[in-house]
Amino acid sequence: MAYRIRGLDRRQFEELFALDNEALAARRAERVVANSDRGYPCRISLVDAKQGERLLLVHHVHNDIETPYRSAFAVFVREEALEPAEFVDSCPPVFAGRPLSLRGFSVAGKLSAAKLVAGDEADGAIRAMFADPEIAYINAHNAARGCFAARIERHGEAA
Repeated sequence: MAYRIRGLDRRQFEELFALDNEALAARRAERVVANSDRGYPCRISLVDAKQGERLLLVHHVHNDIETPYRSAFAVFVREEALEPAEFVDSCPPVFAGRPLSLRGFSVAGKLSAAKLVAGDEADGAIRAMFADPEIAYINAHNAARGCFAARIERHGEAA
């Protein structure tokens, strides 16, 4: 069963990059500089920012559905990330070494399954969750901080 993980579209954040700190704060966002090579996972490129890179920390609605499972949280986006990363049948670098919460949703937006996994075990867990035809998509979250990591969708002929 094929799956695809895609980074967020930069266009939804584009106007924020030009704002000053006060204007960012009014939009529930802030500018940060990575102080290490790990800990600032970009949701566009799906890699960690390098020390010294500038990012925005923004409030992002990642499960925009009309059910009790509608969800939002803070995410990082790198200023230098231009195109969304795409991974087919493989997991992005930001999953490695991080405990993940995988949450499988039905077409109707109902939580159908959930699993905690080590990031290095995500591929097998994703495939197992998609073996259930009820699961339409999976939202991955970093388990420790709870932030949205990426959306995982069925892909290809098996989708």
